[in-house]
Amino acid sequence: MDVRSYFPALDRQVYDKPLIYFDNAATAQRPQAVLDLQQRLCVEACGNIHRAVHKLSADATDFYEAGREAVRRYLNAPGRENIVLTSGTTASINLVAACFCERYIEKGERILISAAEHHSNLVPWQLATARQGAQLEVLPVDDAGELSVEELDRRLKAAKGRIRLLAVTHISNVLGIVNPVKDLIETAHRYKVPVLVDGAQGILHETVDVQALDCDFYAFSGHKIYAPTGIGVLYGKKQWLEAMPPYMGGGEMIDTVTFEKTTYAPLPLKYEAGTQNFVAAACLSPALEIARKMAEEPALQENLRTMRDYLREELQKIDGLRMYGQPRDPEKKIPLFSFTVEGAFPADLAQILDKMGIAVRSGHMCAEPLLNRFGQTSMLRASLAPYNTLAECETFMTVLRRAVRMLR
Repeated sequence: MDVRSYFPALDRQVYDKPLIYFDNAATAQRPQAVLDLQQRLCVEACGNIHRAVHKLSADATDFYEAGREAVRRYLNAPGRENIVLTSGTTASINLVAACFCERYIEKGERILISAAEHHSNLVPWQLATARQGAQLEVLPVDDAGELSVEELDRRLKAAKGRIRLLAVTHISNVLGIVNPVKDLIETAHRYKVPVLVDGAQGILHETVDVQALDCDFYAFSGHKIYAPTGIGVLYGKKQWLEAMPPYMGGGEMIDTVTFEKTTYAPLPLKYEAGTQNFVAAACLSPALEIARKMAEEPALQENLRTMRDYLREELQKIDGLRMYGQPRDPEKKIPLFSFTVEGAFPADLAQILDKMGIAVRSGHMCAEPLLNRFGQTSMLRASLAPYNTLAECETFMTVLRRAVRMLR
């Protein structure tokens, strides 16, 4: 499978250098099939969904619902009513935080999150618990960046029922560690605590079967897995989605409206107020199809492991370099590396790499509390996808060594 041929952006030049795109944890590139469908829909099916009877609207609705069905199959969700389409992971988590807390959280109760969370799985819970007079509790990570199932059990036992929900990332966007989410979910469920999983990184690097995981909610963004920006997914168990109040009011989420009372549309439309990003939603179909093909291609998966192992070994050879997120089981690490180098500020390294055509991320990675846990305010991150190559990794290391020498 010549996977790079699917992604036209990978052929471009940056500052007269071949692009090496190592910022996939932020946004993945889009395949030609997605770009083609975007263009086609903007021309042939630019009509509002679920409303008019004319052909453009009907076609747009069909494409939109086909995107939902593609997600349902990809996650192995029981039905279409479990799949709410949002604008991204952030919107999905905000929806649950607002609606779950309004329905189920009382003063003095707690939401438990992990110390490895992105701001999008932290700030929404701060806002929601503050409104309810509740509290936020944090499950720590150890020096390797790992979460402890035993510590979760201890905290749930000590809480005596006051913890009402656990929100945890599948894979940290800073540490690149695959968390033991199935074990965490099983432990939480023993105490009748539902679990939301932030799958922004997990959706690309893991096989996600929501029924096998038994998670109560799973959230991810399309742009992490080759779809356009502006589309996201919230999987929810039917029992929760039916019981929680709507997140926003307006068109499309209603059944009947009078000045005295409004009744709501059945799932999943209850949570899809307003005009949805139907073009991006439709593009989930080809995006998830290519993701499935790449996940099922043994050579590509072996390439990911080879690149991961190469970078892990070579980065450790740089004097003064410290990597964050080194699990005891090396197979629990995805090809994502966040690190600092003594005497070289991450933003300066990133700028030098950029001038050589290499795109990486620098900064706090929208996870300031996690960086503070490791005594840092900024890191450099290289994150890979199946379309990257070992040759790109070798070039990256050559340029990184040169950049470090320049800055010291």
